[in-house]
Amino acid sequence: MTIIGIAGGSGSGKTTVVKQIAKALPPHCAAVVPLDSYYNDTTGLTPEERRQINFDHPDAFDWKLLTEQIKKLKNGEAIEQPTYSYIESNRLKETIHVEPKPVIIIEGIMALHYKKLRDMMDLKIFVDTDSDVRLMRNIRRDVVERGRTVDMVLEHYETAVKPMHEQFIEPTKKFADIIIPSGGDNKTGIHILKTYIEGIVTGV
Repeated sequence: MTIIGIAGGSGSGKTTVVKQIAKALPPHCAAVVPLDSYYNDTTGLTPEERRQINFDHPDAFDWKLLTEQIKKLKNGEAIEQPTYSYIESNRLKETIHVEPKPVIIIEGIMALHYKKLRDMMDLKIFVDTDSDVRLMRNIRRDVVERGRTVDMVLEHYETAVKPMHEQFIEPTKKFADIIIPSGGDNKTGIHILKTYIEGIVTGV
C-alpha cells in the first residue's frame, strides 16, 4: 500500500490534483481520505460556541481518529469515515465505508502538519498556488456551496484563513517531497507526478 499526503492552502487546487492522480491509476486502485471529514465532533457545543471555532487551526481536527483509521487501512481493515456538514458545523450521523486500496490519498489543508500522520506517508505533496487565486476560489466556493456572502468570506479570509495559512500551512511545504506550483493548472507538473505515482504502484 502507498500512502500519499496532499496539502496546500484553501483553494489551492488540491482536489483537482487528487482527481487527476486517481484518474491516472487503474480503476478502484485509490481511496481518498479528506481531512475535512475529520473536524472534531461538536455535538456538545451550542451553535454560538460552534461559530467561535477556528476551523483553520490544527486544533479543529480529530488527529487521533484520522491516524487510527489510516493505520487500520494500512493493516488491511476497512473504516467508517466520518462525514461533516459545513452548514451545521458538526459531524453528520452518516459515515462512508472505505475499503483498503493499493493507494490511499490523504487530502487537506494540513495533511502534512501532524507528524504521526506524516510519518506514515510514502509520498508528501504540497500544492502551491498564489494567494489571490486561492482567495477568488474561496469566494466562489463559499458563496455557492456554503451560503455565505462575499463580505463574510472576505472577513473570514482576513481573520482566519490568511493568518492560519501563514502560521500552520505554508511551513509544511518544507516536508513535501514534491511541490506543484499553480495547482490544477500545472498540467506538466501533474503529468510528471502521475507518471511517478504509476511507477510506485506498478513497481516500474
